[in-house]
Amino acid sequence: MNLETILGTVVADAIQSLYSLETPANQIQLQKTKKEFEGDLTVVIFPFVKAARKSPEQTGQEIGEYLQKNNPLISSFNVIKGFLNLCINKSYWLKTLAEIHTNKEFGIKTATDDSELMMIEYSSPNTNKPLHLGHVRNNLLGHSISEIQKANGWKVVKTNIVNDRGIHICKSMLAWKLFGNGETPESSGLKGDHLVGKYYVIFDKHFKAEIKELMEKGLTEEEAKKSAPLILQAQEMLLAWENNDPEVRHLWETMNAWVYAGFDVTYKKLGVDFDKIYYESETYLEGKGKVEEGLASGVFYRREDGSVWADLTGDGLDEKLLLRADGTSVYMTQDIGTAKLRYDDYPINKMVYVVGNEQNYHFQVLSILLDKVGFEWGKSLVHFSYGMVELPEGKMKSREGTVVDADDLMDEMIEGARETSQELGKLDNCTPEEIESIVRMVGLGALKYFILKVDPRKSMTFNPKESIDFNGNTGPFIQYTHARIKSVLRKAVEQGIDFSTITDTELAISEKESYLIQLITEFPTVVKLAGDEFSPALIANYIYELVKEYNQFYHDFTILKEENQKLKQFRLVLSETTASIIKTGMLLLGIDVPERM
Repeated sequence: MNLETILGTVVADAIQSLYSLETPANQIQLQKTKKEFEGDLTVVIFPFVKAARKSPEQTGQEIGEYLQKNNPLISSFNVIKGFLNLCINKSYWLKTLAEIHTNKEFGIKTATDDSELMMIEYSSPNTNKPLHLGHVRNNLLGHSISEIQKANGWKVVKTNIVNDRGIHICKSMLAWKLFGNGETPESSGLKGDHLVGKYYVIFDKHFKAEIKELMEKGLTEEEAKKSAPLILQAQEMLLAWENNDPEVRHLWETMNAWVYAGFDVTYKKLGVDFDKIYYESETYLEGKGKVEEGLASGVFYRREDGSVWADLTGDGLDEKLLLRADGTSVYMTQDIGTAKLRYDDYPINKMVYVVGNEQNYHFQVLSILLDKVGFEWGKSLVHFSYGMVELPEGKMKSREGTVVDADDLMDEMIEGARETSQELGKLDNCTPEEIESIVRMVGLGALKYFILKVDPRKSMTFNPKESIDFNGNTGPFIQYTHARIKSVLRKAVEQGIDFSTITDTELAISEKESYLIQLITEFPTVVKLAGDEFSPALIANYIYELVKEYNQFYHDFTILKEENQKLKQFRLVLSETTASIIKTGMLLLGIDVPERM
């Protein structure tokens, strides 16, 4: 039972005894005491003033005196207007720390055979270009949310839907066929996804030139876009693909294989993975079948031109196209097909889509359609809608080749970590192998933390230089603190100091130390809230607060040089517990922390 629950009960008992007022314990308003006041937890007094028939200050004083007299948990109190600030007995914090120190799974709830299954979709790349900065945010959010939900006791299946068909894929294929001269990843030295992305840019360059030429001949821009030879050839290629043309299919399979090999390298470096990958080329036909079923049962209807629609006006939306007049599917149809395959494969209780906020309406519609075609989790699906990520220079465009490539970005972050670490002397006592491991850890940690500390629903600007700072709310600051604590613990072991437990729970510890313990006890609550709200930012900013408080403690108090052996033992236990929570919390963000720096 946590402290808030305990205090809620004892305060409710006090109210009953003093004023004969029945108040459920869970309705007692408790909050952390503000830093400028003395105390650990604060009781809001105003709801009891009427029953007490006294002023808020008098009521708070009366309740405080009752609690201090009748409960050894309360060491002292003070009243500020209508708020009763309670100071918890230091022995409580020491006993609590001792329990947490021995609990290696503190804050983590492991799934059981009876746990419900949550499927989380993220990444969703196109096979016509490499992953870029926008994908990085998507992948980091998806992976972190998966880890957080696991920590909340869900069974989690991480899944990816690869957009491997359509006109945009044919653009890369056509450009390679026309201008590639047989170039391959091996002959060019390029990663496969970079090579295919190169031809997507080449297509756009030639396509724009054709548009310009046609406009000079008197066509409007819209007419030129529709009649440019390249786009007509790409449309022919798409039709050939739909009709299983062997030559087009072979080229498609070859170029997609190059891309998948490239993606695998990027995913591994970024530290994300998937339990199951689905491909749009396999799901779109399933979607068409599911729509035909809905048509037969009267859920959908067919217009005179042969197209199939869903009428969602009764749900406060509009009518939604599901199959074009020529029978080809749209994205919505493909998502229905993907849902069917997933439902066939897994007993899904909750489905989460990690997709940018420009798709909010799409998922609002999808939720209703999935419910209409019989998926139990349709109405409760979660569209984890996140904001866009930009650089200080502004927006990126794939067609124009102005995106920030994920591989290049990671390499730059690692080199940035190397330069900054060397300048600050963080790597002076490390072996070459340790240096490579640390700079990779710090560079990628800086990238991940900077992105994940921001409320995911907000758009953000990623600043590489700012993210690599060893001070402030950054990954490197947290990583260095962990390494610093580990250094202290190693020295303690070398000196033969036993800090396996706290031997004296009546120690006179400081307010700063008891506050640090209080912060540690909040970890399970933060993990649960991060799961409920799908927000890695809550974990990130909690860890930063913990690290900031620990560094103040480290600055103000001696540890290894403390003469009181029991106090030294306590501070080592406090340090080790802090390091453990830093590591656990950062792993929920997909970030490793170094043992030494």
